[in-house]
Amino acid sequence: MKKIITIIAVIAVVVIFGGLFVIQNVNLNKLGTEKYYVQTKGAPDNSGQYTLPGYNKDGKEQTLTFMKAGEDHKFKENAYLCVYVKAEKGVTSYEEVKKEDIPDKAKEKLQ
Repeated sequence: MKKIITIIAVIAVVVIFGGLFVIQNVNLNKLGTEKYYVQTKGAPDNSGQYTLPGYNKDGKEQTLTFMKAGEDHKFKENAYLCVYVKAEKGVTSYEEVKKEDIPDKAKEKLQ
């Protein structure tokens, strides 16, 4: 009986800590998305939104509208972003990337 309780306790601890690890280290907003690459140009509109052309790894263009989170609602001028897009929701997340990390077909379109 003690072995069964010990096994159940160990399994519970593994599940709890595994779940906490996933919650802290996985951005659920990136799951099931397509990556597009944009270059920030100009200031956001009055509501703080950017509307920019984005390009996927194949060079396909899509107009993307999103805003920067945080106090300063402006991106650095000419920054490159990887923008995560879900068909039904639009932009769900973004991260700044280096120009050399952008796929070639998308990079060609951003120049």
